[in-house]
Amino acid sequence: MFCFILKERMFVMESYRKYTRTYFMPPEKCTNWMEKEYVTKAPQWCSVDLRDGNQALIVPMNLEEKLEYFQTLVDLGFKEIEVGFPAASETEFTFLRTLIEQDLIPEDVTIQVLTQAREHIIRKTFESLKGTQKAVVHLYNSTSVAQREQVFRKSKEEIINIAVKGAELLKQCADETEGDFIFQYSPESFTGTEIDFALEICNRVLDVWKPTTDNKVIINLPATVSLSMPHVYASQIEYMSNHLKYRHNVIVSIHPHNDRGTGVADAELGMLAGADRVEGTLFGNGERTGNVDIVTLALNLFSHGVDPELNLDNLPRVIEVYERMTKMKVHERHPYGGELVFTAFSGSHQDAIAKGMKWRESHEGDHWTVPYLLIDPADIGREYEGDIIRINSQSGKGGIAYVLKQTYGLDLPLQMRESFGYRVKNVSDHQNKELSTEEIYGIFKEEYINVEKPVEFLHYALGDHGSSSVKVKVKVDGEEVELTGIGNGTLDAISQMLQEKLQVPYSNLAYSEHALEAGSQSQAVSYVGITAGNGDVFWGCGIDADIMTSSIRALFSAVNKLVIASR
Repeated sequence: MFCFILKERMFVMESYRKYTRTYFMPPEKCTNWMEKEYVTKAPQWCSVDLRDGNQALIVPMNLEEKLEYFQTLVDLGFKEIEVGFPAASETEFTFLRTLIEQDLIPEDVTIQVLTQAREHIIRKTFESLKGTQKAVVHLYNSTSVAQREQVFRKSKEEIINIAVKGAELLKQCADETEGDFIFQYSPESFTGTEIDFALEICNRVLDVWKPTTDNKVIINLPATVSLSMPHVYASQIEYMSNHLKYRHNVIVSIHPHNDRGTGVADAELGMLAGADRVEGTLFGNGERTGNVDIVTLALNLFSHGVDPELNLDNLPRVIEVYERMTKMKVHERHPYGGELVFTAFSGSHQDAIAKGMKWRESHEGDHWTVPYLLIDPADIGREYEGDIIRINSQSGKGGIAYVLKQTYGLDLPLQMRESFGYRVKNVSDHQNKELSTEEIYGIFKEEYINVEKPVEFLHYALGDHGSSSVKVKVKVDGEEVELTGIGNGTLDAISQMLQEKLQVPYSNLAYSEHALEAGSQSQAVSYVGITAGNGDVFWGCGIDADIMTSSIRALFSAVNKLVIASR
């Protein structure tokens, strides 16, 4: 069996030989994009969710779903939305007509439609656009070596003629149809096309349209299939941007797919290289591995202090609509949107985040620099509670304490956090699961707050000598007993009494307290730690409306834990 597996593995590894690089470098050095540090402004965004994204769904959206999704895109701030391929099916045609006839397209939003460079499809496309005020008409034909040789079996000149005739017909139909039309051309499969040929075909189309300052056109350069590392795509974009005719009147657009997992990198470097516009989808939905994710791109800009010009301050709501409409899920580790992307389980990460959040309380005017958190989760509608720090067996005392403080207002002393942290981690490890905030509080409440066995505290009163003497009523084995203690203050008097009556010596009584919440109705929280003869430290917590009573309850809790451990 071992030999068989070894041979099989060798065979698989040998298969790399059938692959080669099928992209084309520009004929000249194009690396000026490398001198730029980051993207300084948002591109023109164009959502293709309702066309490229929708066609890739197992069950495409129906009319009602498309209408809701369109409105969501509008609410997010998209000014250009590709609504479909209206000549491809009656469903696509009906959706576009519904948008137009029901006046659902805001004045500041431009719809985009896709058409192949074929006469009957172009004419059908303009028929679908009757009555619209403004639209981008997106013309394309495939130009790559693979498409020319294997699919169309046409020469370069024949491919150019297809594009030129399509461009001419677009111009003719636009003249015959009422409305404001913007032309867009894509050499589809651009990344597999010789760069000089891609430039030639785009310039031939531009010579037909002759764009002006008042009538710009779009040249879209899609990574229909991602074939190279991102820097190659950037060099290709820079070359095209430098050599396109009418460049000042041309909007250079990119449309990266994610076959190599580099869609976002391709887009960002493409923008550095001269792209003015980006086509993509929410969360990267699309054919195969999908389109570039506009949410990630936009929030990457946001994380650098650049206005993304999209409304992403309630990302959970966007995810809810996306998942309901597409029947797809946003992965837990998806940038920004994933359930776990702001979450730390690691103890060291939790400690750093908790300290960073504490630091911000006194540095509100400074820029966001919290360790491990790229942006403030609250800025995109994420909640701190349950989002930032979650607890499992890998968590640390700082993170566990942070959860209790954020949710329940319990600010454990530093020395107590280690004791409680180990207890929580042991429970998580034993149960082999993450613990919820409620479960963590349940452990703390059961084991530390107002522990009443074996000795239950009932009431106390000061004795004849003021705070140095005290009478305490307790219950032991169901029987009420009144005890008297003398010491240096009320708490010390009760402590001396407990050691004498229960015969449990301890030392180093540690104490801290705080208000559970602001306001006159606030309860007091006290923490007491005592050290047994063997050096073990036992902690208790008391909660009561009266600060002294809460302190006494904390002491009783700690002593009861020591007594139980001593048996």
